[in-house]
Amino acid sequence: MFQWIAFVTRILIADDHQVVRSGLRAILEKHKGWEVVAEAENGKDAVTLALETAPDVAIIDFSLPFMNGIEVTRQIRARCPTTEILIFTIHDTDALVGDLLEAGARAYLLKSDANQFLIAAVEALADHQPFFTRQVSEHLLNSFLTVNRLKHDGALSPRERLIVQLIAEGHGNKEIGEILNLSPKTIESHRASAMRKLSLKSTAALIRYAVRNKLVDP
Repeated sequence: MFQWIAFVTRILIADDHQVVRSGLRAILEKHKGWEVVAEAENGKDAVTLALETAPDVAIIDFSLPFMNGIEVTRQIRARCPTTEILIFTIHDTDALVGDLLEAGARAYLLKSDANQFLIAAVEALADHQPFFTRQVSEHLLNSFLTVNRLKHDGALSPRERLIVQLIAEGHGNKEIGEILNLSPKTIESHRASAMRKLSLKSTAALIRYAVRNKLVDP
């Protein structure tokens, strides 16, 4: 006699807004067989909780304090390779989607599309299938998949972008080094490289750049 085993899809939610996390949990846990096993309000906690709970799916906001969605995705995929990543964000630039896919995300959903596509996206990832809406696929994903994807000389690397975010959040070189497990000297080198690429001369200008380009919330 065969015994059926009920499989549970374990989900982690990372968003710095409690109302968003609560709303997602309420929607997801109405779905039979889905369980939210952890919530994180910043990128550093998201990685820690992913290691502790080994979720099947992690729903990650891009604009997280301490560590943005690119770095969170990269670290979770490296250390929890069976966890699938859904980026859940308000941002939809070509470069951002490309960087997130390179980091290992397999689904990308705009928050404005959540009511229509959230369940389908999590279902796809639970089955280890990618998920992208037509809007993302047509307007953004194609640029990433193009073999000769263009990158202008002034583009920040993912690591430089993360360090600019942390500077704009008010962290000093020593604290950033502790967050990223890098020396203050290495942080200063990345900072100088970012400012050189962007032709910026001061920390205030770097913070204005971060706000204008949505690396941090204003």
